Amino acid sequence: MPTNTETERKSDASIEEKIAPDAEKVSIASVDVSRGDEALRLVGIERSAEFSEEYNLRLRRKLDKLIPPLCAAVYFTQFLDKTSLNYASIMGLPITGRYAFCTNYNLVSLAFYLGFLVWEFPTVYISQKLRVAKYLGGNIVVWGVILMLHAVGTSFPAFFVLRILLGMCESCVAPILIQIITMFYKKNEQATRISWFYVMNGLTEIFGGFVAYGISFYAGDRIAPYKIIYVLLGGLAIVVGICVLVWLPDSPVRAHFLTEEERIAALERVRDDQGGTENKKLKKDQVIEALTDVRTWLIILTTLLTSVPNGGLSNFSNKIIKNFGYTSRQTLILSTPGGAVAAGMTLLCGWFSDKKGERMVPLIFALVPTIVGAAMMIGLNDSGNKGALLFASYLVHTFGSGLSIVYAYNASNTSGHTKKSTLNALTMVAFCVGNIVGTEIFLPKDAPAYIPGKIAIMILLTVQLFVTFLLRWVNLRLNKKKQVLIAEEKAKHKWTDADIQKERDRNAFMDMTDKQWVVFKSTLQTADDDC
Repeated sequence: MPTNTETERKSDASIEEKIAPDAEKVSIASVDVSRGDEALRLVGIERSAEFSEEYNLRLRRKLDKLIPPLCAAVYFTQFLDKTSLNYASIMGLPITGRYAFCTNYNLVSLAFYLGFLVWEFPTVYISQKLRVAKYLGGNIVVWGVILMLHAVGTSFPAFFVLRILLGMCESCVAPILIQIITMFYKKNEQATRISWFYVMNGLTEIFGGFVAYGISFYAGDRIAPYKIIYVLLGGLAIVVGICVLVWLPDSPVRAHFLTEEERIAALERVRDDQGGTENKKLKKDQVIEALTDVRTWLIILTTLLTSVPNGGLSNFSNKIIKNFGYTSRQTLILSTPGGAVAAGMTLLCGWFSDKKGERMVPLIFALVPTIVGAAMMIGLNDSGNKGALLFASYLVHTFGSGLSIVYAYNASNTSGHTKKSTLNALTMVAFCVGNIVGTEIFLPKDAPAYIPGKIAIMILLTVQLFVTFLLRWVNLRLNKKKQVLIAEEKAKHKWTDADIQKERDRNAFMDMTDKQWVVFKSTLQTADDDC
């Protein structure tokens, strides 16, 4: 239970009074409170309340009943809407036309990621200025309307424009969900919670496959089957968007489903992680730091290498399965186990990541089965062994969970709101570029087996294995440097562990970056980054 009064927690005057004596004690200049997070409105510079482990567990359970389910609903809707083209492609989609190196279908597939790419940075920085959950909910409602309009358009230009607009609206989803998870959950809880919403990628394949399979039995002529898909999914998106607008909190400070005491406890729970909460100021120095951090570019490369296969498989997986010798209707139902494989791997990687404090090792778990599956599809292409080929097509779905680990890495290893926003935006830009390239590695001239595309997947993910080991080595090296700096500062100033902890507490919501913790307040970074 809390040990202080509500007045002590909320009073800005008392907060200011606490800064000077402690700053003098540890010989550190006063911090600029004006640059700090919104959390300072409730908890102030120093830890002013202590809550029992039992209290924090009850609070976490309360958070888990609302935040992860809403995040999951958003991601479920997004991935289902994004891949709706995959189902429509074998249900009478009126997009025809073939060129030397692509088809109108390839171009429409590409259009989504083009809109995503163009709008990613603007949408991330706009969301930082606004209330993030409300901004997210508004975008979901709009994209629901856009998706329903796909049932109206019948020409290539109409579909191309609608897919661009859909990509623009959906570009805000991952950065905002990552930010919300970071604000409410501790570092060793984040990968699991991210996996709880990212698992929807796999579950949507199951749900979408069964829905499309059911619609395929529709024999009427009033409305084409593919139009039913778009109307249903668009309506679902609008409902989810309204739920987000009503119930999803923007930050712990604005979490109205919590009491004031619980909101304070939610902030104190994450204070040690120095991840911060909401901050409306865009900071140029944090953008520059993000761009000059070698880990940023390794994350971008990781995202790029894993997104090229995603761009191809999310739009062509049904066509690949159909080529094994199945009918369109059989293909819809046979595609669903791949979603179960993806979902299972995502949950396993998230659990392992938090349990062991690892971010890169689970990525290896996700990549290896996909490499094996791609090799099997290449080697068995002319064997006529439909069962083995189908099994291989399921194996390749494991790699998708790698992006959830990248999300968790960004959440737990990056501090500073603008830096984190920039890194998340760059990650999603790489995701878009990879998916755009991915739609073009399955070319019409390679149909129906698409062997070059499968070879590309195998090579790219093999390269990614080496990038994963490199990023892990970089993190381990930085962790060792941090520990040396901490030891030097402790010896120099004769600080105790209690002094270090107090400094960590004082700067937790000052919107400092992970590099600033080391360079300017090296004693504050006592916990290793997740590797």
